[in-house]
Amino acid sequence: MSLRIVAVSAGMSDASSTSLLANRYGEAIRAARPDATFEVVSLRDLAHDITDATIVGFASPRLQHVIDQIAAADALVVVAPTYKASYPGLFKSFFDALDSDLLIGKPVALAATGGTARHSLVVDFAMRPLFAYMQAMVVPTGVFASPHDWGTEGADALGGRVERAVGELLSVAEGGGTGRTSDDSIDLFSETMLSISDPQL
Repeated sequence: MSLRIVAVSAGMSDASSTSLLANRYGEAIRAARPDATFEVVSLRDLAHDITDATIVGFASPRLQHVIDQIAAADALVVVAPTYKASYPGLFKSFFDALDSDLLIGKPVALAATGGTARHSLVVDFAMRPLFAYMQAMVVPTGVFASPHDWGTEGADALGGRVERAVGELLSVAEGGGTGRTSDDSIDLFSETMLSISDPQL
């Protein structure tokens, strides 16, 4: 049985770095599991529906369709931009619209983008607690992409982090744990982390 994976992208423009990062996950998933299905849900397209759900307390048919997609998915990739050191309000409002038990036990990979590498802890300090509250099964590797990561110098490091997160997500979704061991290396000195000291960022 092939895996069905849904990516939730909170990018605010059609060609945002957030949507690019979601697509990078899709490429890595297809490379690792050619038979898997991968769909991207853009919260930007659902902005009015999400706002209405917040006010009236129930989802429109279009928003409910997306919620049903998430419920049926074997795993999720969740990607958000960083606004003022956290995820945007639209992102939070969308997950507020979900039933409290919808994500229990659901494998989830978290990722974020930002205008500077100084926001690189947003995945662990803002996003991870939200999904811990919702009792999702969040994989260990969270991916943050700064402008440096989209350049020539950082592209390989970003690709490696995405592939590692995808490997964990697929392994968890298939019942094999994270697939990681204590012998695996951790990129504490990745291009993103090193770029924090760059005064130009």
